[in-house]
Amino acid sequence: MRGWLTWTLVALVSWGIWAMLSKLLGVALSAEQSQALSTFGFVPILIPLAWRCRSLLGKASRRGMALALLGGIVSCLGNIPYYAAVARGEKFATVVSLAALAPLVTVLLALVILRERLNAKQAAGIALAMVAIWLFNVTDGAVLLSTAVWVALPPIALWGLAGFLQKAATNHVTDELSALVFLSAFLPMGLFYGIREPWPEEISTGAWVVVIGLGFFLALGNYMVIAACARGGKASVVFPLVNLFPAVSIGLAVLFLHETVGKREVAGILCALIAVALISIETPARAAST
Repeated sequence: MRGWLTWTLVALVSWGIWAMLSKLLGVALSAEQSQALSTFGFVPILIPLAWRCRSLLGKASRRGMALALLGGIVSCLGNIPYYAAVARGEKFATVVSLAALAPLVTVLLALVILRERLNAKQAAGIALAMVAIWLFNVTDGAVLLSTAVWVALPPIALWGLAGFLQKAATNHVTDELSALVFLSAFLPMGLFYGIREPWPEEISTGAWVVVIGLGFFLALGNYMVIAACARGGKASVVFPLVNLFPAVSIGLAVLFLHETVGKREVAGILCALIAVALISIETPARAAST
């Protein structure tokens, strides 16, 4: 198995666990509170990265560092309109599902600016991946005609741009340094929500464990994505692939939460499996040039 694909699949599983933990947390905390407290889960990832990169900081490419930092900031900026929309209630629930289409922006930027090239099977796999993402997230086909689309555009654009910047940064600095800088940008965002949000009188031990797990697997997934990009993974391939993580979270929910799945979820999982198989096929010439 190619190195980049291994790291991508680890990211896929990490974000699948993250999504299941989000379901477990339920309404114990608000989205903003979860963002603030989950930052503690970044620590087990950031400390080893900081130790390993301590000798690189002084001589690393400034361009690479700037791209990684900008990617983290842009990703955090995408969280602000997203959480604001969530806080506005049921009317804007479609924003949550539409925001999952951010990889489409990453794909377009990678193809146009980075001039990445895909073979026919990979292109078909990406198309199937987008279909699977749609099936997992967008339950109402008429959503594209709603006003919520305009609210969803900022997180879609910002998260899509963040994915592109993650890949661009790995062209100049190591994956570990890129991940360290990218993830560090989330710390002030957590502090921002920690100061801004009113807090419940008591947070249960279980909620603490789950919310810290949220941060850990979110950070681990981001690190694995950056590692995949640094090992030759194309942004136009890696980001649609990792955003199939609902297939993992659905499987985990069936196994551990005894949930049932409908025809839509089954169709999404099948599309995701075929997409993974197609995306992993690279022609030797193009694989070598990545």
